[in-house]
Amino acid sequence: SIFLILCLFVLGVFLTCTYTAKEATKKTKKAKLYVPQIDCDVKAGKIINPEFIAKCPPGCQDVKYRVYGTDIYASFSSVCNAAIHSGIIDNTGGKILVQKVAGHSGYRGSFSNGVRSLSLPRWRESFLVSEGKPRKGVTYPSTLEYSSSKSTAVKSGKWDAVRKEYQTTPVPTPATQMATTTPTPTTTTTDPSTTVPQPTTTPAATRTTAAAAKTRPGLHRVRDMAFRGTSTSASNRNILRHNTGVQRQEPVVTFQRAAGSPAHLAMETDSWKPGLSLFDTGFSSKEELNPKPLEPISQGNQNCKVDLSFLMDGSWSIGKRRFQLQKRFLGNVAQALGIGSAGPLMGIVQYGDDPSTEFNLKTYANSKDLRNAIEKIQQKGGLSNVGKALSFVNKNFFLDANGNRGGAPNVVVVMVDGWPTDRVEEASRLARESGINIFFVTVEAAAQSEKQNVIEANFVDKAVCRTSGFYSINVPSWFGLHKVVQPLVKRVCDTDRLACSKTCLNSADIGFVIDGSSSVGTGNFRTVLQFVANISKEFEISDTDTRIGAVQYTYEQRLEFSFDKYSTKQDVLNAIKRISYWSGGTSTGAAISFASEQLFSKSKPNKRKIMILITDGRSYDDVSVPAMAAHQNGVIAYSVGVAWAAPDELEAIASDPAKEHSFFVDEFDNLYRYVNQLIQNICTEFNSQPRN
Repeated sequence: SIFLILCLFVLGVFLTCTYTAKEATKKTKKAKLYVPQIDCDVKAGKIINPEFIAKCPPGCQDVKYRVYGTDIYASFSSVCNAAIHSGIIDNTGGKILVQKVAGHSGYRGSFSNGVRSLSLPRWRESFLVSEGKPRKGVTYPSTLEYSSSKSTAVKSGKWDAVRKEYQTTPVPTPATQMATTTPTPTTTTTDPSTTVPQPTTTPAATRTTAAAAKTRPGLHRVRDMAFRGTSTSASNRNILRHNTGVQRQEPVVTFQRAAGSPAHLAMETDSWKPGLSLFDTGFSSKEELNPKPLEPISQGNQNCKVDLSFLMDGSWSIGKRRFQLQKRFLGNVAQALGIGSAGPLMGIVQYGDDPSTEFNLKTYANSKDLRNAIEKIQQKGGLSNVGKALSFVNKNFFLDANGNRGGAPNVVVVMVDGWPTDRVEEASRLARESGINIFFVTVEAAAQSEKQNVIEANFVDKAVCRTSGFYSINVPSWFGLHKVVQPLVKRVCDTDRLACSKTCLNSADIGFVIDGSSSVGTGNFRTVLQFVANISKEFEISDTDTRIGAVQYTYEQRLEFSFDKYSTKQDVLNAIKRISYWSGGTSTGAAISFASEQLFSKSKPNKRKIMILITDGRSYDDVSVPAMAAHQNGVIAYSVGVAWAAPDELEAIASDPAKEHSFFVDEFDNLYRYVNQLIQNICTEFNSQPRN
């Protein structure tokens, strides 16, 4: 009986143990089978766990879930969309394995599996994505630990120290970690010397990982707070360009160098210095709910009196974050200009599918109010229709009702992300002919492989005054835009050069009426021809730009060449050099009538008619009646007198006001002194004319 009781006891113990083991096995299997689900907008950096398996929902293949990098992704990326980009899952979702690795100095953007990833100069943490199968010997969490946006682990007194640690230390080390919360048990650790976490089960490793887990929330919280001002649903510059059928290929980094080359990394580090948070861009995320009273009117920088319009790129291709960088740039330009009633005035037009005025020239009279207004601008979206925007500005912006001051040069600065989605040449030409100086700031221009998608090749050269580089600035990356604030301000404030841009130099028929009388003499006549050539070469000469004609007179008149004779600058200069000295009397009145009939009657309707008459003595005939007839026919007359020229005749020949249209020098060798002044007056007068 004792033996029987003993057998029953052993059997009971065996059954109990078996049942307990089965239940434990069931629980273990259930724990292994449970995979936490994450949302499409979850970024790897928000999850503290160094390695985890998660399930992505359907529908994560969307441009608003941004991805940075290729194969190795910045932890600022959407985990699920990165998995789609890498080909691990598709848009139906699925399980993925995520491993955190060290940060990189550059992330290459690319297009893969229907997802466009973006380039990034540097980021402190990266991650890898692979098929969602557990690795042998690794225990994965059933719930994921997220960093909180409200830091309880970091006290206010230690904020700067933690921020500094975050900005300068790529991977936290155990020596700098402080235990402030209870960690989630785990059996993995990260070896900073490798790029892939190596799992282990030693107690020491567990302690190290626990410390890392406790430090990560605070560090991530710093980044989250720095980034809180940007939108997580931002579109990026991967939107399909109109009628191209392909998407933008992101540049490798801000400089076109081979990725991984020492020079590349050095230049990249210079453009993105350690210790600066990626999102320390100077813009605020919080709108001011209570409008502040405007600052008093400022006189501004009186050495920079220009009326300035910025064409702001609001297209979807620029993305939300780059749009913020653009706003910061415009605010910095406004500050550097020194906005004021006696200095520069600035308005902004935003373009996408269609342009619209954000504010005009007279809305804000100081830099502070202007910067605050720029900060509140909301992105329009749409395509990059630059040509339509230039036409809009030409017809609607520089009006007296909008604050246009007349005598100040009109300047348009066009911001372009990549390239326009319409043609700009014709709109630019018409704007220039209306007296508008056009500058282009292009950012991240088309790569060699993308140039076939550009609608209008060399659109900048076709749009600006001259291709010398003065009127155009190309910036490799939006992150380097701050470097061109001062160069741009210096250029738009160069009012002497602006007045002599193609804006006023490409829209005239200029006829020179040259005194060839005996009193001039051969040597002085060559000096006069040099004066004519010096003026002519400052203009852009072609069939569609400025055209030059010349008449020489004594008692008689001779057409040296007409407006349609020569269509290049060199041909015109050569023709001037070939003019032979005639010698004879001085019938200036007859010469004006001859020029009106033989030159200006054949001028193009859309061209200004400008007559520049050079004489050294009093005329044998009346000049007032022929000059008045020329004025009535739309000829703008300038008179240049030398030596014995009569001041009353010079004033009669000149258009009103005479003091701005007539000049006098005591000898021929001093003619050169009035070349710049004459051109300046021509352009200033043109810029002050009413808009079409």
